[in-house]
Amino acid sequence: MTVNDVLTVHGGTPLHGQIRVRGAKNLVSKAMVAALLGDAPSRLYDVPRIRDVEVVRGLLELHGVKVSDGAEDGELVFDPANVESASTDEINVHAGSSRIPILFCGPLLHRLGHAFIPDLGGCHIGPRPIDFHIQALREFGAVVDKAPDGMHLTAPNGLHGTKLELPFPSVGATEQVLLTAVMAEGVTELRNAAVEPEIVDLICVLQKMGAIIKVHTDRVIEIQGVPRLSGYSHRPIPDRIEAASWAAAALATGGDIEVIGAEQVDMMTFLNVFRSVGGAYEVIDARPAAGQEGKIRFWHPGGELRAVAIETDVHPGFMTDWQQPLVVALTQARGLSIVHETVYEQRLGYTEALNTMGATIQVYRDCLGGTPCRFGRRNFKHSAVIAGPSKLHAADLVIPDLRAGFSHLIAALAAEGTSRVYGVDLINRGYEDFEAKLAALGAHAERS
Repeated sequence: MTVNDVLTVHGGTPLHGQIRVRGAKNLVSKAMVAALLGDAPSRLYDVPRIRDVEVVRGLLELHGVKVSDGAEDGELVFDPANVESASTDEINVHAGSSRIPILFCGPLLHRLGHAFIPDLGGCHIGPRPIDFHIQALREFGAVVDKAPDGMHLTAPNGLHGTKLELPFPSVGATEQVLLTAVMAEGVTELRNAAVEPEIVDLICVLQKMGAIIKVHTDRVIEIQGVPRLSGYSHRPIPDRIEAASWAAAALATGGDIEVIGAEQVDMMTFLNVFRSVGGAYEVIDARPAAGQEGKIRFWHPGGELRAVAIETDVHPGFMTDWQQPLVVALTQARGLSIVHETVYEQRLGYTEALNTMGATIQVYRDCLGGTPCRFGRRNFKHSAVIAGPSKLHAADLVIPDLRAGFSHLIAALAAEGTSRVYGVDLINRGYEDFEAKLAALGAHAERS
């Protein structure tokens, strides 16, 4: 954190205006990795200018992929003609900055026969073990040697299809299997796979490259390995997490925000909860013939917000990345709201900061809900009860992770007085030009 990594926020002003979301962060970075598998250039459109994209671009370039800006704003072109090994020292420059490097394993093993993965970073929201990633790669035929600086992988006999079942529908593990299986010899069957919209969009990318992937019912994905893949041209689905974050900001501040690019189909679960709380929205479908994008307008219609009970879950459930921004709005709802976090065990730590601002939030180790939970008996505080409405007041806040950071920012915008938010550069990992968007919405905020 630097002295310039501080945002001074003058709260109490409703946000009004229009902003645009680009391609989903959770798809764009994976599609960039997929370009490694092709024997021809790939084009990816609507790429957001965020830190995670910079990290993946740097890693691709280290491995000989030529990455260039296309003619269209937000377009990237990847030429994988000269994929090569990178030194461990160069790769380690990125150690701790992102968890994406683990997904380079399969593509690099296919292209080079070996791979090196540094220590992994990412948001501190609870351990996200890579054990299954490693076990899956071994099932495909990889040899994994752990070293102090990371992991060295080889595939002396190539990679071969296999049968796998996830203990939990992990997005990262599903991505790992997809990126490895598409060029592994034979058929791979993955059971209990994640089926998030970003996973389906990644499958679309791989299918454009020549992959043969069948998505069956009951979370079963079958991949027929092919000997070669070409490039792709793809416009990703919009970022449903960012869209929901701005929707929560509109609700918490009593504002009215139109989110260009937001799509109803992948936000249906969020929209149901948003309406149940008392928020209002209008879906405006795209009109391609007139050159108009789709959008969703979110606003606070006046009156009191209503308490709700939320349980996060894998898709099509309520997304874990949606709960943190929405909880800020729930501090303004009358009654007791309940949040049962079933995906990440340490994702409620941000509520301490909200309590210092005047919120009344209690966290519990018990499962306050009926959704199957991964860690309810492992002594993690993963359920919260929010009593409201609470009048929020300004405070000094330190951002712990990406999504919590945006919730802190929303709280500062909703609170009376002037807050200082430290560590705001972390928000750049997933929210493009968020300071410019705040200005466009009439927020009073500036770098200290």
